[in-house]
Amino acid sequence: MVREGGSTGQPRVSDVDAAGVESILGRIDVRKSARSASFARLTSDRLTGCYRLATAILGDPVEAEDATHDAAVRAWERWDSLRDESKFDAWFGRILVNECRDRLRRRRSGPVMEASAPASTSDATDDVAVRDALERALDTLSPDHRIVVVLRYYVGLDDREIAERTGTRRGTVKSRLHYALQALRAVADAAERLEADR
Repeated sequence: MVREGGSTGQPRVSDVDAAGVESILGRIDVRKSARSASFARLTSDRLTGCYRLATAILGDPVEAEDATHDAAVRAWERWDSLRDESKFDAWFGRILVNECRDRLRRRRSGPVMEASAPASTSDATDDVAVRDALERALDTLSPDHRIVVVLRYYVGLDDREIAERTGTRRGTVKSRLHYALQALRAVADAAERLEADR
């Protein structure tokens, strides 16, 4: 479903293929009615982007695929609650974000990795090291803070759109972004101090 890519051999989010989308849709028992055809059309058009979003939030392509699938199943189960199909993106995005939040919260019960400064090497590996350090820093955030950072800086949503996707007020989104960025700065400062002490 996801092709290997990059110098690290890790799956790349951008390489999700059509078979992967069809596999996710195929796991949902969709009956052949006009309403279910509409659901299948709307969902299949957006699954790749949803998978990318889930991967950015969760940091794990396999878990992101499971989260996308579970969100699609929940959306199908709640399909009758969507009154206006033009609001599908926000509606489905909220279901997906909630699924990712739940997974992050369950994951938080395990050990939290400490962020450390990347070792200085060649330019090609510096990018990988910076990306890994950023991922470790994101792992230190609470699920709610991580979600707003990903929605703002990876997906490019504004405060209003983030509020729609998370089911919170714009002021709450702004507050979470502020505190999340503050925490990320603290992790970066600590990493720089560690690197300077070496």
